[in-house]
Amino acid sequence: MKSIDTQNLDKLYYTIGEVAEMFEVSRSLLRYWENEFSFLTPRKNRKGDRLFTKENIQQIQIIYTLVKERGFTLEGAKQELRKEKGSLSEQVDLVDRLKSAYQRLKDLDDKLSS
Repeated sequence: MKSIDTQNLDKLYYTIGEVAEMFEVSRSLLRYWENEFSFLTPRKNRKGDRLFTKENIQQIQIIYTLVKERGFTLEGAKQELRKEKGSLSEQVDLVDRLKSAYQRLKDLDDKLSS
């Protein structure tokens, strides 16, 4: 599962290139998803460059999971999102918190081993 730990993202905004790199997808795919999923609305600066927030990255993570990992078509993903609106974002949040807790435990174990 391609999971981005949004708890540890430290910037307010990320460029489309940075987000594409996080998910190992093309910029054009992110622009396409933006057109297909009405809730995905990154900010744009005066030049028209997209600026993604942590919330946008969580939204992309949900889309990525449905389409790339679970094999949904775009229409199928849209239906699943309508059906499971709250549950999917809760799952992403839970995975982020578990990863963060795991990292803290790993760091503590490393300190104790030293």
